[in-house]
Amino acid sequence: MKESIQFSHPHALVDDKDFEPYLPVIKDEIIHIKQAFDQTYTDERCSINLPFDKSIRKQVNELVEKKQPMNLDYLVVVGIGGSNLGTMAIQQVILGRLYNEKDPSLKILYADTVDVDQINDIISIIEPVMKNGGHVLLCGISKSGGTTETIANFEVLVDLLESYEQHPNEYVVLITDDQSKLWNHAQNKGYDVLTIPKKVGGRFSVFSSVGMFPLAMLGINIEELRSGAQDMIHRCMNNDINKNPAAMSALLIYHHYIKKKNIHDLFLFSTDLESTGKWYRQLMGESIGKEYDRQGKTIYTGITPTVSIGSVDLHSMAQLYLGGPFDKFTTFVKVEQNNHQLVLPDKPEYDSLVVGIQNQSISDIMNAIYLGTTKAFEKGKRPFVEITLPDKSEKSIGQLLQMKMMEMMYLGALMNVNPFDQPNVESYKVETRNVLKSQTHEKVKP
Repeated sequence: MKESIQFSHPHALVDDKDFEPYLPVIKDEIIHIKQAFDQTYTDERCSINLPFDKSIRKQVNELVEKKQPMNLDYLVVVGIGGSNLGTMAIQQVILGRLYNEKDPSLKILYADTVDVDQINDIISIIEPVMKNGGHVLLCGISKSGGTTETIANFEVLVDLLESYEQHPNEYVVLITDDQSKLWNHAQNKGYDVLTIPKKVGGRFSVFSSVGMFPLAMLGINIEELRSGAQDMIHRCMNNDINKNPAAMSALLIYHHYIKKKNIHDLFLFSTDLESTGKWYRQLMGESIGKEYDRQGKTIYTGITPTVSIGSVDLHSMAQLYLGGPFDKFTTFVKVEQNNHQLVLPDKPEYDSLVVGIQNQSISDIMNAIYLGTTKAFEKGKRPFVEITLPDKSEKSIGQLLQMKMMEMMYLGALMNVNPFDQPNVESYKVETRNVLKSQTHEKVKP
């Protein structure tokens, strides 16, 4: 089994000559990425330095050593978007989507959107624990320090915490920009606080303390995560495009975008990778969907990211993918070695229901479905590429997330947009604050 993830594209329906017009842009971006790597945190591409940052590792490890002995029952991550999607993606790949149901010593919950029923469910889970003398650690994460959903959820949950803990400040960790409003709040309340390098955007922050602290609290090997990301960074700065998976993937996505395939489906053949798909959806949506190009010209451009799970979505979306319009480009992701093996018993009476599955392993059946799917795409002239993860280890998922973040840097260059800002996201936040202010004024009227 190979240690590095493999990227292959024989069925992308692209010839080498198709790349020639785009190569100068890619080569120029390689230079910029290498410069960002040398300059640490002065360029917006600087997230590539996070896996190598020893100071972040030291701060995270010291805080984990401080918090892990506190007999914690739950870790509640309070954050939304880039503040929790990367953590959730890695946690579910390494520990499984059903991690909490396996009754670990430290369970994890995610408080993201302000859905009152979801937050009430979280309260109904953790309050009985605290009533019985158990302990909950709140980890509030907001890069800006003023995310409406995060602050609202944090306020509710910290109020609950204060009802049961004699020293509630010991059970709160905040992660935010240095000197943000949330950082100042942490100083005033005596909370432990970790910072995010200012030039690192939220969707590129998974290898900062944003992801590393909660993952390390769960016992996930963050050194292996960092090692996988480091390996991929070196691969994705290679001047040889054929040895640079992030650049090659970006080239293929862009070429098909030019050919009117403006939907990119990440088709993941493992349910534990579902949150990785959600993380990637934000990464592409915010990085590439832009009103203006780098020169300020109005362009209204973007590629719509979709997520499919094998084999579940073959029973809901395959008809569209194989019989619908030719407006999609697909990246298949599979895992070579799963954590467990399960073989069907030999019961001949089941041959009348499905022929050929007796004595087969579940993994072999999934692999057959995967091969059947890619053959159907190939015969249908539906372009796709393939990513193979060696396993569900920290190193493998570290490589995958890092590759995709660098893919987005190359894709931003090809599309002539800034992949690091999200000005239109701010517009909804401004309008939301205006509505909240008006609602407050209405409530205080005599």
